[in-house]
Amino acid sequence: MDRVKDLPAKVSIRWRLTLTYGALVFAAAAVLLFSVYAIVGNAINQAWPRIETNFPPAYDAQFQEIMGTFQKAAVQDARDALLTSSLMALVGVGILSLIIGYFVADRALKPVAQMTVTARKLSESTLAHQRIALEGPNDELKELADTFDAMLTRLNVAFDTQRRFVANASHELRTPLTINRTVLEIALSDPQASEDLKALGRTLLEVNARNEKLIEGLLLLARSERELAVRKPVDVMEVAQTAVEQVTPFADEHGVTVSTELVSAPTIGDPVLLERSVSNLLENAVKYNIPENGKVWIRTGMADGGLVVQVANTGQHVPAYEVNSLFEPFRRLHADRVESAKGSGLGLSIVRAVVQAHGGNVTAVPRDGGGLVVTIQLPRR
Repeated sequence: MDRVKDLPAKVSIRWRLTLTYGALVFAAAAVLLFSVYAIVGNAINQAWPRIETNFPPAYDAQFQEIMGTFQKAAVQDARDALLTSSLMALVGVGILSLIIGYFVADRALKPVAQMTVTARKLSESTLAHQRIALEGPNDELKELADTFDAMLTRLNVAFDTQRRFVANASHELRTPLTINRTVLEIALSDPQASEDLKALGRTLLEVNARNEKLIEGLLLLARSERELAVRKPVDVMEVAQTAVEQVTPFADEHGVTVSTELVSAPTIGDPVLLERSVSNLLENAVKYNIPENGKVWIRTGMADGGLVVQVANTGQHVPAYEVNSLFEPFRRLHADRVESAKGSGLGLSIVRAVVQAHGGNVTAVPRDGGGLVVTIQLPRR
């Protein structure tokens, strides 16, 4: 019974409509055939002629009794033949009703299929001109298509607004911070500046650098969550090599050893974003490591028909229930959202946004002995 109850969820809407139409036609045909069977049977029985004889009454009664027996047998034989023919015709009507039901369902779902094709073609770059534009009578499907088109128009406006905001924010936020940094550097270079002023200047420079990094991360996160503007062949092994070269001085400064196991893994995507995501993983692996003799491992290669980038590190124990929350913006392990000693809290959020923009996924699991193992999976070229 449980399997029977689960059948409607496993049968497509096309076949459900086909079976519904077929069942209705079959039921109507069955009612019609059995009605004809009953009507014809009664008509034959009532229309049977009575034969008049000149026999004496005793012989005439015996003759009529024999003819009545023949009448019943003939009517029953006619009904049996009619029933057999009706059942055979009903089987043919059932098959024909399924065929008709399938074509009716196909015609009814054709506008829905058109909407599906249009929805699959949609992306941020095609929202401006791609619409369903369904033609036909003003029925429920036409109303649904028009509603979907109106929603696409609103989405296009929202994406345009977002693009303008990111461009304006990039200019409006970076420029004041650049000016502040320049002024502070000039003030610190003044030989007549007091030590207190220099200490204050260095503190302000650190705060300014953190704000610049935070703004850069926010803008990169906004860019990563949009449609990819650049798609070209790229080998993730080369991306990982570049990221390792950039992070190595930072790792040496913290006494962390970076071990690599890089194998060619070609894909299609934005090399800059992919490089930034791998760099973020390595930087996080270095920042959140043990104080002495820390280790970071990175490897690339192909697995299960796709490419894999995996970064693991030594570090403090990470509870499994807190792993997924680390990919949220401004989230840190055992820290609130305002603590910023080690970074802005956007590193893993940017990684997830970049990977999802490339059609992949990123997962993290606690490493035995402490630390994390973060795995990026991307489709192959």
